[in-house]
Amino acid sequence: MSDAPGRPSRPRPAPAPEPPPRAPSAAPRPGLWWRCLLGGLVLWVLAVVVTYTTQNSNLLPTLILLGSFLVPCCFTLWAYEKHGRVLGVDLLLGCFVVGGILGVLGASVLEYYLLHPSLTLFLGVGLIEEAVKALALMFVLRRYPDVRGLRAGLVLGAAVGFGFAAFESSGYAFNALFTLHGRPLRDLVETEILRGVLAPFGHGLWTAVLGAALLSDRGRDGRFRLTGRVLGTYVGVAVLHALWDSVNGIAVWLVYALTANAQQRALFDSGYMPHPTLEQRHLYTLFSDGGLIVVALLGVVWLTALTRRAGRGSTP
Repeated sequence: MSDAPGRPSRPRPAPAPEPPPRAPSAAPRPGLWWRCLLGGLVLWVLAVVVTYTTQNSNLLPTLILLGSFLVPCCFTLWAYEKHGRVLGVDLLLGCFVVGGILGVLGASVLEYYLLHPSLTLFLGVGLIEEAVKALALMFVLRRYPDVRGLRAGLVLGAAVGFGFAAFESSGYAFNALFTLHGRPLRDLVETEILRGVLAPFGHGLWTAVLGAALLSDRGRDGRFRLTGRVLGTYVGVAVLHALWDSVNGIAVWLVYALTANAQQRALFDSGYMPHPTLEQRHLYTLFSDGGLIVVALLGVVWLTALTRRAGRGSTP
């Protein structure tokens, strides 16, 4: 309605200025990985307590997924914060999810058709799984010809390896629900604790080392080259993988060779596992745990040498 005649019209107030558009979110702050790790650990413990108290089977998927993905995701974030901020979160997630799934599927198919019980079984597992993880990394990066170099290989290789470890651990945790011990929840929790503690020294570490070699020797045209360094690194990480998997068997053989009496040797040669003595149990624990520590240290030393080169900005 217009103003009454004879009265001057009032000026309408100017509309309030719109707020400026929010700037895009910055990269994750340093130290986010350990905050996620601590927070996720609290949530996992809470999920264990609630599941045990209520016996609610609907919580089991939450327990499996949180326990299987917590450590791999947090250490992937650590690698990203340390060396890979320029790569972008989308590429990191692609390597973790797509690379991890393709690696698990490829390893399952090849191991089903190619491997049979033998003395070289674990070496075959190491060769196959490290190969499929490398191929998965190459597949994800096929449309990123400019992504190359030592730093990129460390971060994206670790992302594929930790993705592989997360999906594989979820399978082991799921299988723990169907053990014959009658303690499915306890077996599930023990499996997730063990694999969570060991996760930083396994697939993520090995594939980070192999990814560093792959992307260091990647051509400027984006083609991956199977140089002597790449092949040597592949064989090296496959051997570390095989040793890691076979530590328990090696420990049993060493205990048998060093301490078995005549009766135990007869049972063992007949295909039966003799009942170990208390001394043999302690010796087995020493050999098996010590073997894992030695293999882990070898991998850590190798990875540390590469990360120091990356920190100095050395060219491949």
